[in-house]
Parts: sequence; C-alpha cells; structure tokens
Amino acid sequence: MAKLARIRISDDEASRTLAQLNDIFAMIEQMRAVDTEGIEPMNHPLGGSQRLRDDVVTEHDRREAAMRNAPEHQDGLFLVPRVIE
Repeated sequence: MAKLARIRISDDEASRTLAQLNDIFAMIEQMRAVDTEGIEPMNHPLGGSQRLRDDVVTEHDRREAAMRNAPEHQDGLFLVPRVIE
C-alpha cells in the first residue's frame, strides 16, 4: 500500500499499519455478523433531530445590478466567448 501511495515507511511502521488494518477488518466483520433484519435505519444515533432555521428569503433579487456589470448579456444571462469550436 505504501508503494502505491508513493510514501516511504519503515518495516516497523509497515508492521504496525498491517496490524491496524487487520483490526479494522476484524471490526468490520463483527459488524457484518450482526443481524439487522427488520431494523429501521436511524438518522441520528441518539434519536435526536436537527434544529432547522426558518426558510426565509434574506437577499433580494439583484440581477439587474449584476447585468449592468456584464460586457454582454441576454435574457438575464451572462454571455461568454465560445472557447470550444
């Protein structure tokens, strides 16, 4: 893996990394062994919900002001030079 990532690690570091990866894979296997049939997915581990702010418009339409700065525009859109022929 270090060779693919083009990083230099010592043999000792490679051994430690291998042990850590094996631990991670063992934990994944433990989680896959748990029977989750019929259990609904949760959107929050503690059953909570996220507070959302009110969806209120805070900015006004400034399209006309933006169009005044454009060298060329048409139907409320900026026109740009063609770069691919």
